[in-house]
Amino acid sequence: MAQKNLQLAKAAKNDEFYTQYGDIQKEISAYLDYNPNVFRGKVVYCNCDDPFESNFFRYFVLNFNKLGLKQLITTSYKPSPVANTQLQLFGDDKTLAKVKSRPKITANKFIVSEVHDIDEDGEFNLKDVAKQLKANKHNEWTPLEGDGDFRSDECIDLLKQSDIVVTNPPFSLFREYIKQLVEHNKQFVIIGSMNVITGKEMFPLIKNNKLWLGNGFHAGNAYFFTPNIRDFASGVYDEKTGLVKFRNVCWFTNLDHGRRHRPLPLMTMEENLKYSKHKEIKGKKSYPKYDNYNAIEVSFTDAVPSDYKGVMGVPISFLDKYNPDQFEILGSDYNIKEGLLPELVNPKWKGKLDRGYVNNKRLFTRIFIRHKKK
Repeated sequence: MAQKNLQLAKAAKNDEFYTQYGDIQKEISAYLDYNPNVFRGKVVYCNCDDPFESNFFRYFVLNFNKLGLKQLITTSYKPSPVANTQLQLFGDDKTLAKVKSRPKITANKFIVSEVHDIDEDGEFNLKDVAKQLKANKHNEWTPLEGDGDFRSDECIDLLKQSDIVVTNPPFSLFREYIKQLVEHNKQFVIIGSMNVITGKEMFPLIKNNKLWLGNGFHAGNAYFFTPNIRDFASGVYDEKTGLVKFRNVCWFTNLDHGRRHRPLPLMTMEENLKYSKHKEIKGKKSYPKYDNYNAIEVSFTDAVPSDYKGVMGVPISFLDKYNPDQFEILGSDYNIKEGLLPELVNPKWKGKLDRGYVNNKRLFTRIFIRHKKK
């Protein structure tokens, strides 16, 4: 038991990545541009967030009336290593008098049903939110019985009361987290690793248009604050900014946004073979075919031929440009064992079906697509 607790503590420590306010604002704006009323009358639940350090809480509470929210619910973990160090809502925020400590002995539940200029100074800010929470006027600030785990009964009860979940869940528990949201039929805007896309829990959702990529981080670079400076497997820590940069992190959602319906501009196969900027394609006689699948290999999203009617294998990064009105997702070579692609398998192939092969060379994971029939 002691060893298990130690492993859980280590995993929790490695999951401490805190999202920047500007990234949240940019992402939510994409859904509002597509549908200005997407949050109106809805209950938003941030079930991995503490107002003392969460920019998710900060964004939604400061924009509560503008978004037309019915309610904002947040739950925190116990303990929180960045308490009173990042957002510092009730500590060092410039709008509040400094205090030596704040009452956070356990995990907490915050339910905000109304926000306004409580001190009548002509400005609504975090000071007003703090006073309303402390006074419990139309809002609730109470401790949770447990540690705030999203899988606990009390957090699931709050989930059932919500309409849209918006947060940055623990990376190590992402598959379990998304499974819970789907089981409870919730809308969501959450952050996760691109590495989970082809998993058996995630890919069927993407294939069936029940989940897709969000608007995305600027230039594909995600920067997070972390209180634990260490070596990162896929992230790069910057000592000057105190932020960790990731290239393989994205937003996942089932809320619609305009970029999702933007057609991908394409050239014909003949044009690509003549003018493509990629040396692997330009000047070739044809696109390579897989040894083990009845499809052509398209190594670059911008090289997808506009006039090819058959099946094409593309990299996972294609999903960032995926338009469901333009393409149909058939499956992934990673999911062949789940029977998603039996009709695409070359019957003459005698080797493994773990990845796509071209000229006996094993490629990275591929997603199989074709143009949508008009």
